[in-house]
Amino acid sequence: MKITSSAVSLNVDDVSAASAFLTRHFGFVEEMAAPGFASLTREDAGMNVVFLRRGLETLPDDQRDDHARGIILAFVVEDLEGELARLQAEGVPITMPLTAEEWGERAFQVRDPNGVIVQLVDWNGPRS
Repeated sequence: MKITSSAVSLNVDDVSAASAFLTRHFGFVEEMAAPGFASLTREDAGMNVVFLRRGLETLPDDQRDDHARGIILAFVVEDLEGELARLQAEGVPITMPLTAEEWGERAFQVRDPNGVIVQLVDWNGPRS
């Protein structure tokens, strides 16, 4: 097997709002879109983020009504404090403050309009 690209696919209620959030606040670009579907990309992300409208008939019956709850869309960034300040200045509510874990991970979280958690991370914290 050779993997040529990667994507994470999330079922949400409002595809347009999810797409606009990642486009406006995280620099993604909508690569493809159709009713109930959007595929977003960033050259440096290493994967696409795909949003599917809940209830979409092309999904298998046992997945149609699932929501992307409990999933954390995490992006490792170089300037965590700078990104935190930028998002706060843009009015994005921070739903988990900047925290540091004993294994060196530092992170904070926001939520998109559908409740999808977006976490920005670096590995610059002190390690025990």
